[in-house]
Amino acid sequence: MQALGPIVPMILIFGVFYMLAIRPQIKRQKEHQALVNQLGKGDEVITRGGFIGKITGIDDQVVILELQEKVRVRIPRAYIEGKWTGKVPEGAQQSSAA
Repeated sequence: MQALGPIVPMILIFGVFYMLAIRPQIKRQKEHQALVNQLGKGDEVITRGGFIGKITGIDDQVVILELQEKVRVRIPRAYIEGKWTGKVPEGAQQSSAA
């Protein structure tokens, strides 16, 4: 019984860590994957780098964005932050200009 003494607090700490850190991250990853999978031609998106463009082509791993007329770039699907609605997505960090 004394051997279980130090193990129980470690298990409790891991359980709390899982509930507060790991589980929400997994949920966000699933939501992002679902968003990226439902993208199609004509959708306006914002990338992690801050580029806003319209999707003109989609491959398994690559999206072709038209940033402005006749300017197209290829980016990995994972670099898409979200759909562009005219405002910054909820999860994106904003830097304050001081």
